Amino acid sequence: MAMLEGKVAFITGAASGIGAGTARRFAQEGAMVALADVQQEEGEGVAGEITKAGGRAIYLNCDVSDPDSVRQAIEATVSEFGRLDIVFANAGINGVWAPIDELQPEEWDRTLDINLKGTYLTVHFAVPHLKRAGGGSIIITSSVNGNRTFSTPGASAYSTSKAGQVAFMKMIALELGRHQIRCNAVCPGLIHTNIEERTEQRGTEKIGIEVELPQGSPAVNEGEGDPVDVADTCLFLASDLGRHVSGVEIYVDGGASLLR
Repeated sequence: MAMLEGKVAFITGAASGIGAGTARRFAQEGAMVALADVQQEEGEGVAGEITKAGGRAIYLNCDVSDPDSVRQAIEATVSEFGRLDIVFANAGINGVWAPIDELQPEEWDRTLDINLKGTYLTVHFAVPHLKRAGGGSIIITSSVNGNRTFSTPGASAYSTSKAGQVAFMKMIALELGRHQIRCNAVCPGLIHTNIEERTEQRGTEKIGIEVELPQGSPAVNEGEGDPVDVADTCLFLASDLGRHVSGVEIYVDGGASLLR
């Protein structure tokens, strides 16, 4: 039997990158998948691809920084599939990377609203449904930045949001354990997605932080990975293989962040 047969997964940021890769992987293992994102065309495309392959998937327009939007998306998921078992709080942005005295308050707020508040809102509205299902798995996409490395120039807002996600995960792992709800975080390193294209870097060269590896990184594949590498880690955490794993962050970077 497939590893997620009969399970229902709600995935934010599911239209591209790690979210889309994980949606496909979960569907391959029998899960019914709700893809929540603001990129409608891309999200509907991934949902259609899963359906064409014989799976069940829906796309839901969802702005994770907006409480009503998140609540409605989760309620629509439960209405469509009848339950909720897996929550992947994956939506996030790199935001603006700039010297701290040049980073504007509204730029800081936007990064924290999507990355950290969005994670809280996703979990907040999902937990009652997970409790009703008798348990489940919550997975949060954090990062090596802010948890193991601190050498990305200008990424103070991003790294703060990613560190906050791990602290939040550890708090709710204990809080929800008696309800048989597990909570973990994946911390990717360099994963080939298009998130870098949506990163605004402004004046970061003035900060003067530079990491050089003249002979290349000794990490697995020099630390570079693909969305499926994160998706397979999420599959472990979502399935019964990870039934006794809760409250941990897993670094998915081939060991590259050990250097920094």
